[in-house]
Amino acid sequence: MSNKISFEDFIKADLRVGTIVEVNDFPEARNPAYQLVIDFGALGVKKSSAQITTLYKKEDLLHKQIVAVVNFPKKQIAKFMSECLVLGAVSGTDVILLNPECKVTNGSVVS
Repeated sequence: MSNKISFEDFIKADLRVGTIVEVNDFPEARNPAYQLVIDFGALGVKKSSAQITTLYKKEDLLHKQIVAVVNFPKKQIAKFMSECLVLGAVSGTDVILLNPECKVTNGSVVS
């Protein structure tokens, strides 16, 4: 491990569970990606761009729960404003989404 952080640094990241409610193609993205609209319950609905097109079809993502960091600053990606960072494990060039084993309430804290 090269970059150790303190526990205080880690708890600054607000990780939450949300449900994907809309999936759109993102042809303007530099790398193949989808535009996701995610419901985080009381936190509201946020948008994200995710490079997950190799393993996931749009219809498979709809209503899928995911884990995301919701307190990053917004980031402009092409003409799209990403409002959260969807988390996944990288395997080669593929990204496997992190998600709860069982359905939980949208907006649930991940700790």
